[in-house]
Amino acid sequence: MNLNLRNAIVHNVSGNNQEQLEDTIMDAIQSGEEKMLPGLGVLFEIIWKHADENEKHMMLETLEEGLK
Repeated sequence: MNLNLRNAIVHNVSGNNQEQLEDTIMDAIQSGEEKMLPGLGVLFEIIWKHADENEKHMMLETLEEGLK
């Protein structure tokens, strides 16, 4: 069986509103389960691809601060 995980994740959240997306993100973070990490990665990939250079810079600054 050939499962495209990225497409499955996108399909599962397509059409969700902001509240539903936030719930999905918060559930993944709060559960602490390793199996949720690919989903968060796909969501971050979407955010990154749609961010302008200023937004990317802000995300990198936030990430850098969070890793200190």
